[in-house]
Amino acid sequence: MGKISTRTIALATLASFIPAIAAAMPRVPAPKSIYGEDNRQDYFAASPAEKRLAGSVASLWKSYYLEPEGGGFRLLTSSLGERLNLCPGEKFSEQPIGADCSGSLVGKDILMTAGHCIRTEQDCADTKIVFGFAITRSGGNAPEVIPGKDVYGCKEIISRTLQGGGPDYALIRLDRASDRAPLKINREDSIKPGDGVFVIGHPIGLPLKVSGGSHVRDASNSGFFVADLDTFGGNSGSPVFNSATNAIEGILVRGAADFADTPEQCTTMATYTQNGGRGEDVTKLSVLESFIPGGDASSDRPIFRGIDANYMNETGAEPGIGDIHFQ
Repeated sequence: MGKISTRTIALATLASFIPAIAAAMPRVPAPKSIYGEDNRQDYFAASPAEKRLAGSVASLWKSYYLEPEGGGFRLLTSSLGERLNLCPGEKFSEQPIGADCSGSLVGKDILMTAGHCIRTEQDCADTKIVFGFAITRSGGNAPEVIPGKDVYGCKEIISRTLQGGGPDYALIRLDRASDRAPLKINREDSIKPGDGVFVIGHPIGLPLKVSGGSHVRDASNSGFFVADLDTFGGNSGSPVFNSATNAIEGILVRGAADFADTPEQCTTMATYTQNGGRGEDVTKLSVLESFIPGGDASSDRPIFRGIDANYMNETGAEPGIGDIHFQ
């Protein structure tokens, strides 16, 4: 019998336990879905400006899905199509999944994500932040090994809020400063219905996707706005940008169902007309901008504002694999 590597054991363990984990997990927020045409595209198909922004968008992984290899880390993933029993022809079904959430760099060592992605300091300690999980050329594949310089730990929670049906965010400090450029944010509560927006992140834990062609539906709530963004579980924490300014307007946090079962006993992506469905909720940057460098408050000290108001939405979701919901 040949030697069995630790990676083989880890992958076998992952494959055997994922269905049980997904079924057993208590669920917290954030199913999401497709409105009108599916506008998600891979990194290589994005515009030069979108690619520059994408360089500062990260995926969040449970640390046990990364295995040290050489000077980097091998990502333990599974196939989207096989994992979810997708129907033939579903978009990105051949690509790998593994990330739980998304986040964006807003300071040299500060990452912004959703509050339900990092709930506690233990969650922080158990999370790896990965830049560069993307398909960079047509016909290419996602990287299986990420260089060590692009993988960060979570050092501490700076500020966090999780309110049922309201604001949902976390600011975390990385274990070291990044050489990537922090993204521009809009500190004013100026977003309004009809404004164009786009999102960059990791839907369903896939390699990085850019999705545009969306607009704000409702901005009347002081803590979040609603838009027709094409997003899924795994997009939680994704930065939502203003199409006119390329500044971050908010954080994608929750929305409608991700998938639907079919009579053919396979799974399809949930779709709505462009103006249909409930829309996707985006925490406004004005809620947390004072904790981000350049605002009125210093980020040099921990400010753990851990409001967690028993956050359960109508579907009762959970980040990561349990963040996927069916109609």
